[in-house]
This record gives sequence, C-alpha cells and structure tokens, in this order.
Amino acid sequence: MNSEHSQLRGPRSTTVGAVLHGALAYDLLVWLATLGRDGAFRKEVLHLAHVAPGETVLDVSCGTGNLAIAAKERVGRNGTVYGVDASVEMLARAVRKAKRKDVAVTFTNGFAQQLPFPNARIDVVLSTRALHHLPTKGREECIREMRRVLKPGGRLLAVDFIKGTERRGALAHFHRHGTVRLEDIVTAVKQADFQDVESGMLRTGSLGFVFARAGC
Repeated sequence: MNSEHSQLRGPRSTTVGAVLHGALAYDLLVWLATLGRDGAFRKEVLHLAHVAPGETVLDVSCGTGNLAIAAKERVGRNGTVYGVDASVEMLARAVRKAKRKDVAVTFTNGFAQQLPFPNARIDVVLSTRALHHLPTKGREECIREMRRVLKPGGRLLAVDFIKGTERRGALAHFHRHGTVRLEDIVTAVKQADFQDVESGMLRTGSLGFVFARAGC
C-alpha cells in the first residue's frame, strides 16, 4: 500500500477561501447534494474527463478522497493519482479510506492556489465542488495553477454548484452551500490559456461542469 499523507511546506497564497474541516459532515453533505448518488456522480465526472488507464490524475481540493480513489481504480496500476486539500482532517479520512480499499493514492496537504507540483506534470486535473469556496481572485489563481501543472494537451474538468440552480424544498435546508456562475468559470478557464472549452450541467444534483484542454 503506497498511499501517504505529506505536509506541504513553503509560502502560502494570500488569497485563501473557506477551508472545510468536518470530514464526517462533508461526506454527509456530498451524499445529500447528489441525492445519495455519489457513486454515479464519480462515474460521470471520470467519464467527462476521459480518464484513461496509465494516466496521472490530480484531484484538487479532494476532500475525503472518494473521487481520487475512484480515479485510481480507473487509471490502474500503471497510473498515478494525487489528491490535494487544505484540511488535514479531510486528508486523514481520505488516507483511511484508501487503505481500506488497498488503493495507492498520494494525498498532500496544500492550497489549490499553490499546487505542490512542477510544471507540466499532470494528464488530468479534477476540481469538484470546490471553486465556490474561493473568492474571485482565488478562483482565478487556482485555475492558473491547474493550467500550470497540466501537460500540453492535458485536460481540466471543473464541477461546481451553479448559481440559479439551487434546490428548493425540505432538502435544501440540509445542504446549503455557495454557488458560482458557470460563465465565470468558463471566462477564468479561457483567460488561463485553456482551449476547446465546453460547459453544461451534470445529471446528478445542481452541478455544472467546465471541460477544457491545456494549450500546447
């Protein structure tokens, strides 16, 4: 078993958004946000990102690790998956999950605006339900960082709660969350030198996506 949880050292971004620390509460929120279909959500995300065996995948703001673990199962033995999150508590739960499944994912403590990876290292970057936690400047920094670590032609898939699609009714009380405008993500992605930008809504929850490729 090769999963590890390492501490990130070095300067931090001056633009920090909300950092979630309640790992159990977070997993409950994810379940509610997807109406209990989190497994289907993960499959849809990995399909939209075209994650393939042997690739290197980075899950930014990975939370408790469910998507990173699913990505590792998709890329197989010859692929590599990293998860980065600002919350040590989230990562600790992610490591425990990976160990239970005997899945080798490297989890690292760090900020989305200062990813601890060299340039052009990653084939696919995933960001799910995280950008709405950042102010506009921080969101732009994060997207530029995701562009930096991607190989030429590498893929980005950003998924988030979209403004104007919030649920109404009894369930809404249990999973209140921030939102972001889909067009704002698209604009930031284009400004960060991404190409072939696509956007739309997912089948699970009030979630939209932006898919793009890093310029060569």
